[in-house]
Parts: sequence; C-alpha cells; structure tokens
Amino acid sequence: MVSTIKPLQRPLALGDQVYQTLRTHLREGTIVTGQPLQEVQLAEKLGVSRTPVREALTRLASEGLLASDGRSFVVPSLTLNDVDDIYEVRFLIEPAALRRVAELTTDPAVRAPIDEALAAANAAFKAGDADAFREANIRFRNAWKDLVPNRRLVRAIEQYADHMLRIRALTLGDPKIRSIVIKGLRRIAEALAAGDGDAAAAAMRDHLGEAKRAFIIATGLALPETE
Repeated sequence: MVSTIKPLQRPLALGDQVYQTLRTHLREGTIVTGQPLQEVQLAEKLGVSRTPVREALTRLASEGLLASDGRSFVVPSLTLNDVDDIYEVRFLIEPAALRRVAELTTDPAVRAPIDEALAAANAAFKAGDADAFREANIRFRNAWKDLVPNRRLVRAIEQYADHMLRIRALTLGDPKIRSIVIKGLRRIAEALAAGDGDAAAAAMRDHLGEAKRAFIIATGLALPETE
C-alpha cells in the first residue's frame, strides 16, 4: 500500500448543505413565522432535487425549528410554555458550559476573541448602532462557545439558542435591552478573565433570565408585571 495516499477531503453532503442554508435563514429571521416551506419550491430555488430538501426540513423539524402542517413546513409560533421549556434547558446547559470555559480564559491569548467581541459591543452600544451591536453580541457568544471542549454540549447549546435567534432583531433594537445586555456581557467577560467558573455561571444565568424576560415582552406572550 502506498503510504502517501491520504483520504480525500469531501464537501458536506447535499442534505447537510441544504440544512445549513435553511438554518442560517431561520437564525437571521429571513424565514418568518407562519411562512410555508414546500419541498418543490425550495428545491427549485436551491437548484437541488427534492430529496436533500426533504431531509433538511425533516431534520429541522426534529430540532423544533420547523413544524409540519401536513403539506408543508412552517416556522412555529412559540407559546409561553415553549419559551419556558427552551429556557429551562438553556439554564441547565449554558452556565455549565461557561464554567468549563473559565478554566481556560485566564490566558489573554485564549481570551482575545472574547475581549475583542466585547470591545466591539461596547463601541456599538456607545454609538447606538443596533445592527453592529447584534453582530458583536453574536461574536461574543461564538467566541466563548468555541472554547467549550465538549462538542456535543456545543450542539445542544446551538440547537436551543436557535429558537430565540429570529427574535433577536426585535429585542436588541430596543436601547433599553441593549443596556441590559451589555452589562451582562461585561459581567461574563470579567468572570472569565478572572477564571472564576462559579461567577461566570452565575452571570450567564442572570443574563439568560434577562433575555427570557425581554423575549416574552417583545413577542407579547405576556404583559410585563406592574408595580
């Protein structure tokens, strides 16, 4: 056997490519709640056969990002119970993941992407630039998520966070919400810089709690409590 022969680098399977494309559109909110997604039309737009589209839609439905209405798939409307369920999972896994990350981030080189994303978020916050703030917020999240050693945990984080991403534009467009978010990011970053896993986990729990409240109010699922 020739020792120099190496495995070929194969691109993602077509079904995976369609899945990633549709998931990106769902995360960015370009596919809106209630919009029907049908195999034939999607296959024509993407220039592929119906089989990889069907595989992608079924996979997204299994993750709760789409729902079948019989003849097509749609982005489901989230109920208050859905939000409670999703955030219950996020409260369990994201603080635990951040606690693991804090073991690594006392090293400035390791922490650099987090610090850079926070600096971008601070700049966008001061400038009142909602779009730039959203991008920096995503960068911050990706920066710490990339350091989580358990990749199965990362996939779970991504799956449940994706349910919320399509509403991010609505919540982060509010300057008051951005003010709350930037405080949360600063607190998380400070805990990570100190290598304090417990403080990082606590900061993430509080951050998620604020995000949940903002989501519920922004979507009108419940009225804010009056004093």
